Amino acid sequence: MRNASLWRSLLGVEKTVVEGIEFDEDDQLLVAHVRPRARVRGRCGRCGRRSPGYDRGEGRRRWRALDLGTVQVVLEADAPRVACREHGPTVAAVPWARHGAGHTVVFDEQVAWLATQCSKSAVTELMRIAWRTVGAIITRVWTDVEALGDRFAGLRRIGIDEISYKKGHRYLTIVVDHDTGRLVWAAPGRDKATLARFFEALGPDRCAEITHVSADGADWIAAVVAQRCPNAVRCADPFHIVKWATDALDEVRRQAWNEARGAVRKRRAGRASGHAKALKHARYALWKNPENLTTRQQAKLAWVAKTDPRLHRAYLLKEGLRLVFQLPADEAETALERWIGWARRCRIPAFVELQRRIVKHKASILAAIEHGLSNGRIESVNTKIRLITRVAFGFKSPEALIALAMLNLGGHRPVLPGRK
Repeated sequence: MRNASLWRSLLGVEKTVVEGIEFDEDDQLLVAHVRPRARVRGRCGRCGRRSPGYDRGEGRRRWRALDLGTVQVVLEADAPRVACREHGPTVAAVPWARHGAGHTVVFDEQVAWLATQCSKSAVTELMRIAWRTVGAIITRVWTDVEALGDRFAGLRRIGIDEISYKKGHRYLTIVVDHDTGRLVWAAPGRDKATLARFFEALGPDRCAEITHVSADGADWIAAVVAQRCPNAVRCADPFHIVKWATDALDEVRRQAWNEARGAVRKRRAGRASGHAKALKHARYALWKNPENLTTRQQAKLAWVAKTDPRLHRAYLLKEGLRLVFQLPADEAETALERWIGWARRCRIPAFVELQRRIVKHKASILAAIEHGLSNGRIESVNTKIRLITRVAFGFKSPEALIALAMLNLGGHRPVLPGRK
């Protein structure tokens, strides 16, 4: 093997002429002087179109390559500009790096693989780069991966949800494919305009192919889905519906606790005790499913039934709604109608308000029961994104976080250089 071929293999470059190698012993730095081959020279760095020369640019520049053992490696070459018809004066493309990058393609690919497999400290220590640089690299890699394939192909049943990714009420809207479990789209924000961007990227023809959409009861999601996918079956996520009932139950429990605490204060000054204290610690007994209660929690629930009939009635309403989702589709509609009537007459304001929400979303609730569709997969993806968010803390923009999430959960995990 000739020296030039050997160095091309070691440096991980193609369509490149290695002109010479220098080694700086003081800085422990290996500098490879390179240039593109004639047939790939003189192309626009943005679109790749062959263009006439414009000027010599800012002279020679360097790109960081993968280390050789413990020695850092850089590629050095001229960086002339070309006059592109579309983009104007632009730095000419080079075969070993992406446009605007300060690292080679194989360096980017290794960083992206490590970011999906290792901890933050491991990536930065091994590759000798800052974490913000990792974010920029991941964004570049995902942009190229996205351009290679069609992530919306075959999309039929989707789930939509939002997740907070940073302090200060910053959210991502995410879309997951129910059939594959892949994260297919994510963007910062949680409003109609944000979700409309997904359907615009999908296009009207593919919007018409969507058959089912699951989501929580957010009005902004329902409005956009109804407008963009009028023929799709909209399914309300059972977990969120039952959570509404749990929140209403907790509101009743807090009211009962405050009333008991106020009664104690009227009798004597001092801390709440007795009935008020017992109600305060009844929360988990009221929240948990009956089959999961401990012996102590079962006793607490029996105490609530004897001492506070109103709170116990609220608990039974919560359990009644939960059981509706466990019934067959042909029985669920009748059971839900009965529950709505019960809640309407219960004289508990929180559950009277809840039944109005249930009536509003009744069609999508029954559709979820009929088609067995929930946001369970979407919540699983949300959990993984939360873990990724912890790793991605310190990225300069949400685009880097989204790129890392897509590389991890979008079915396009990066591969180490030199591996198939």
